[in-house]
Amino acid sequence: MADRSKSGLEFGVLGPLQVLADGRQLVIGRKGMRGLLAMLVLEANRVVPIDEIVDSLWVDEPPATARTIVHGYVSRLRRMLEEADPAGSARILTTPPGYQLSVDPWRLDFHRARQLVSSARGKPAPIRAQLLRESLGLWRGQVLADVPGDPVTTDLEELRLAAVEERIEAELELGRHLELVGELRQLVTEYPFRERLVGHMMRALYRSGQRADALDAYQRFHRRVVDELGIDPGPGLRVLHEQVLRDDPALSSPGLAEPALVPPRPGVVVPAQLPAAATGFIGRDEELAWLDRLCDGRDPAATTIVVVNGAPGIGKSELAVTWGHRRAEQFPDGLLFASLNGFAPDRDPVEPAEVLARFLLALGVPADGVPRDLDDRVGLYRSVLAKRRVLVVLDDAWDPGHVRLLLPPGAGSVVLVTSRRRLESLVVSNGARMLTLDTLSDDEATRLVDEVAGKPLSDQEPAAVRKLVELCGNLPLALRIAAAKLVFSPEWTVEDLVAQLSDDQVRLRTLDLADTGVQRALAVSYRNLPPELADTFRAAGLVPGRWVSPHAIAAVCDIDLGTAAARLADLADAHLLVEQWRGGFVLHDLVRLYARGVVEDRECGLRRLMSHYLAACDHARRLIRPASDGLDFTGESTAPRPATSSQALSWFDKEWSNLIALVHAGSEVGLHEQVWQLVRLVHTYCVTRLVGREWHGIAEFGLASARVIGDRRGEMLVLHAMHDINNRAGALRGTLDQARLAHRIAVDLGEPRYLVMTLDQLALALVAEGRVEEALAHHREAVDLARRDGDALGEATVLNNLAQVEQRLGQRETAAQHQFLAMEIYHRNGDERAYAVAVNNLAELYAELGLLTEAEDHARQGVELARGGSMQFEEAFGRQVLGTVLAKRGERVAAQAELAESLRLFVRLGSPRAMLVRTALEALTSEV
Repeated sequence: MADRSKSGLEFGVLGPLQVLADGRQLVIGRKGMRGLLAMLVLEANRVVPIDEIVDSLWVDEPPATARTIVHGYVSRLRRMLEEADPAGSARILTTPPGYQLSVDPWRLDFHRARQLVSSARGKPAPIRAQLLRESLGLWRGQVLADVPGDPVTTDLEELRLAAVEERIEAELELGRHLELVGELRQLVTEYPFRERLVGHMMRALYRSGQRADALDAYQRFHRRVVDELGIDPGPGLRVLHEQVLRDDPALSSPGLAEPALVPPRPGVVVPAQLPAAATGFIGRDEELAWLDRLCDGRDPAATTIVVVNGAPGIGKSELAVTWGHRRAEQFPDGLLFASLNGFAPDRDPVEPAEVLARFLLALGVPADGVPRDLDDRVGLYRSVLAKRRVLVVLDDAWDPGHVRLLLPPGAGSVVLVTSRRRLESLVVSNGARMLTLDTLSDDEATRLVDEVAGKPLSDQEPAAVRKLVELCGNLPLALRIAAAKLVFSPEWTVEDLVAQLSDDQVRLRTLDLADTGVQRALAVSYRNLPPELADTFRAAGLVPGRWVSPHAIAAVCDIDLGTAAARLADLADAHLLVEQWRGGFVLHDLVRLYARGVVEDRECGLRRLMSHYLAACDHARRLIRPASDGLDFTGESTAPRPATSSQALSWFDKEWSNLIALVHAGSEVGLHEQVWQLVRLVHTYCVTRLVGREWHGIAEFGLASARVIGDRRGEMLVLHAMHDINNRAGALRGTLDQARLAHRIAVDLGEPRYLVMTLDQLALALVAEGRVEEALAHHREAVDLARRDGDALGEATVLNNLAQVEQRLGQRETAAQHQFLAMEIYHRNGDERAYAVAVNNLAELYAELGLLTEAEDHARQGVELARGGSMQFEEAFGRQVLGTVLAKRGERVAAQAELAESLRLFVRLGSPRAMLVRTALEALTSEV
């Protein structure tokens, strides 16, 4: 029941423009930035054209530099949002023809207000009034009061007024007419032409005994609309006027006082069927409080229904029974309980007719008075409870149709339904509220272990208890069984149990007892799945990473994407997995272990999954940089298709843990060719994001896989990928033997592009060993070979690296010429990332040559290119060069700002260049 809007960024327009970061208000800055941000927030997740932005910010003639000013505003807003929330809960994207704020709508106050108003419709009056009060509470004043210009917000003002009118209508239904008269007089004065407000005021006055004032309110409104608008009041208001004139009984207050309750028959015990509550109930404070609030605010003339749903073993029944005992005094006519056995492992589901018979007997109906026919039992049950207030707990439900037959008819009764399914149709047709249980927090889980064990194990063996909680996945049933095993076997320490649970092959068996257990509970859910969902569940268990996507399931099951998404949603409905974000489904660790145990052909499934990820990675890496290694897997139809470099990097970020796990899993089952190919494909991402330690782990698998099957090209491409990562990290010393081996393989293969790649690799390895002249010879040979073969990107890469060597030797003019050529080739061939690097390298060379104007221009261009393409390393390096140039020009304050931002980015990336920038910044600061 976590509130999504409590962490990260939140945006408010229902008042002065507001941005909160983890609840802390940010200072937005000048008027233009506020105006731009307001437009992006109001149009969140839609592109706002830059022409529209300019027209809005400058009502009169915009300046010639308007677009440049807008770019500057965007840069500062991006920096503000990134610094406030590095996790990126909201980002400003450059999306032609303008900009777009990408954000979860729940982080926008006006979206939450709309949702609350929408949720209120059709609810009982007490709930409706509360939801509408919550919505209106989000308004902090006039919409965008501090934003210049005239932002289009009429729909938000109409939303507020509609919410006010709906809230007043709900409170009139609750009989609060006396309290509303003053407020309505003020509202009608402020909004004299809103007929609905006038109607509300007439009703409130009439029900308060002020019939003459109600008629006067109508006459004044009638005169106003005739005189000023030339129209008559609407038909609804005219009918209300006639009702007041004739004292229509329908206008009387609804009088929602609780109906008189019929006491139980003399000599009949008030039913109290709840099972005994578990001793030492731990946690669930938020859920219990939510149930309390719902009970306290329920409609006394209706039945309140709550579906408590969640995964097997999550504690649904325990919560329902515990809350029922705590609030028993609220239900003077009885507590009814039935286990419907919807998911019982060794019992058939209980039919509604049988439950009704039990309930009727408990309510005092003699055995010979219980009807035989189901419909008659339902009718008698509803008649008996018509004016009684009871709590009904329907445990382990499967069929919403069965639940409906067991609902009491009103009088303020409450029904708690527990189920492994969401039973969403009860929400639609019966107005049920949904309470989904998650696993316990670490602290709650630890306390539960101590409680069941009967001693403070967390004090005696704190590290072991924390590991025990982790291995049980914070699942209450697993935690209770684990702690109980320590009670059964006092000679065991927590570390002994942890050692046994750490073995994935026996963990589920360890968490089973004779008549209950995690594996037994999951087996029931699995057996209840239809065949197609069982296939999908096994496929989800096959995916070795932390989460699974519809694309992956479509590939493994050989189905279309829409079907895969629908099946995953059905499994989420059965609480066998959780949709943690749109399209991202996660299996609890224990559920994953069970799913792996029922997988039928792991190698075949992993081969399909590998093919899917090869296609997806190949498509994504080509958006980051053009590919020239001869690998092409872009024909797979189910693979996701990001459209931009930034989207490709985001896809890799999200999938990275899955890709690592897939390399390991593929190696285990012998998919060696696909393993080395996948390692090669992800290296573009790793170079860009400076993923070092994790990369080296999977690179060794890739190299070993290529060697196991004798794939010389694969060995060479993985060696070259390892070189790229080492080069970016500044760690080429000691790699000369690998570079020589890669080049020997390329010579044997005889393919020119591979010779160019490995000659460049060999040259850079020689430079790292101080053998610069040899390196230059290899670089020049590589340039000639690339030109003869028409390998433009290979030529540019070698020229770029050759320029770096020449710069090191002090040959700056020659280096600048080669760097300029590389930059031009990158630009012509669409390698925007390499182009940004080359622009920054050229800026650095110009600075060393004393061409400070050219250096500053190129550095600023490099920074802008990097920011537009989500290239953090390139941006950091560009700012480093720009800071150095500005320092040389004597602009120390500006230089400090650029170097500080460069340092921040390098530190975030974990780059060793951070030390160089820190030294330069400290030197500049000491000079100042």
